Amino acid sequence: MKKDKPTILVVNDDGITAPGIKALIYAMNDIGRVVVVAPDSPQSGMGHAITIGKPLRFDKEDLYEGIEMYKCSGTPVDCVKLAVNLVFKGKKPDLCVSGINHGLNNSINVLYSGTMSAAVEGAIESIPSIGFSLDNYTQQANFEPCVKYVKEIALQVLEHGLPTATLLNVNFPATPLKGIKICRQANAKWAEEFDERMDPHNRPYYWLTGVFQLNDQGEDTDVWALENGYVSVVPVQFDMTAHHAIPVLNSWKFND
Repeated sequence: MKKDKPTILVVNDDGITAPGIKALIYAMNDIGRVVVVAPDSPQSGMGHAITIGKPLRFDKEDLYEGIEMYKCSGTPVDCVKLAVNLVFKGKKPDLCVSGINHGLNNSINVLYSGTMSAAVEGAIESIPSIGFSLDNYTQQANFEPCVKYVKEIALQVLEHGLPTATLLNVNFPATPLKGIKICRQANAKWAEEFDERMDPHNRPYYWLTGVFQLNDQGEDTDVWALENGYVSVVPVQFDMTAHHAIPVLNSWKFND
């Protein structure tokens, strides 16, 4: 019996017209039936935000021939929620892929990323999910070298599935790609600053700036892999319980 093609939900945070999602759409179209639900404008840095204080717009789009597409006025997570409830009507797709993001989502960036939060929402819905990001912020970014690895990783996930409550965070360096490294998330943070400026009415306003501080010299991290020309693949979980801390807290003496 011939097996039906898998259904693949494609989302992003850079917006439905971004070059990165176009590359991901065509990569996934070689594998299965693609359904796109993406923000109608850029939503970078939104994290796992959802829209609760205003209505959402949800409209069909026709950007690429033969591709079912919808644009949403909300966040990347809104896009996944609307896809599951309105497009698939509760029947889950076989795979959710997010990206390809313009800019890395390695290390601590995973917490802020709209790209990864869309993939996390897919995993919460028990859909095997992957987030893809490239170390290039420009609209002229070349995603072609990524496509081979995007397909390979997606096919592996479709074949083997993923551990419960787990998804993949995949990042591509801008340099020539040497292969894939399975990694852990590097210990790093942003040392943030706010650049104060004055508007024409002499009122201050602020631009967020900062420096990426790496506190991890391990050669098994996503930062090391990317700096050395490898595609980093980090398994991510949305259970944020610090399980190792539970015995410590249980040793405390609380007054009942």
